[in-house]
Amino acid sequence: MKIATWNVNGIRARQEQFRDWAAAERPDVICLQELKAKPEQIPEAICNLEGYSCYWHGAAAYSGVGLHIRTESFREPPKFTHPHFDNETRIVQAEVGDTVYASVYVPNGGKDFAAKIEFFSALVAYAAAIHAGGRKLVLCGDMNITRSEMDVHPKERKATSIGQLPEERALFEQLLAQGLVDVGRKLYPDDENYFTWWAPWRNLRQRNIGWRLDYVLASAPIAERAVSCPSYRETGTSDHAPVVATFE
Repeated sequence: MKIATWNVNGIRARQEQFRDWAAAERPDVICLQELKAKPEQIPEAICNLEGYSCYWHGAAAYSGVGLHIRTESFREPPKFTHPHFDNETRIVQAEVGDTVYASVYVPNGGKDFAAKIEFFSALVAYAAAIHAGGRKLVLCGDMNITRSEMDVHPKERKATSIGQLPEERALFEQLLAQGLVDVGRKLYPDDENYFTWWAPWRNLRQRNIGWRLDYVLASAPIAERAVSCPSYRETGTSDHAPVVATFE
């Protein structure tokens, strides 16, 4: 099984890139963030991507998340809903059997840091409640937090930068403590060049001077089957790369 996440930074601007990538990778679950489009603005060819049940959750030129579930990969159709703390079209979930798949776009925090902390705290409680109910969770998306110093290139490290603050990283660890595993870091524990976002200047992407902001987090029974979780720096023109986790 393949589970992919990608902050496309505007689906209308990258619709052909998305279609080509989806056709080549054929993920079973696709989580998208920062659609920057209302559902009625999503191009028909990707809104109803062949072979998938799709759900688009956006509001004009801001935020927005999407979920694609490959129909042939699951025995029952997904049930798409939103957790109670959803605001600014930032999270959608699909329940399939005993597993919940969620696409999330955490606020950056630059304009309202308190709102970011509130949203992420709700995410921690959300993961705890799902596991307490006996279900498994795969939580994918742009978390807008670098989990550790290793997740920021040395030239980009700054202790006072939002996304690198101790308070944020402590919250991230609280989220993982609810029974989730950081699949990328599980597989690549010592990779100091594993980034998913690059500022769009000074050829930082080409030089791989970036941050790791995009994650596949999975309940332990799912994560233990993970065999790969690369970040595709060469794919697309978004400032984020797709991350694709493959499970046995």
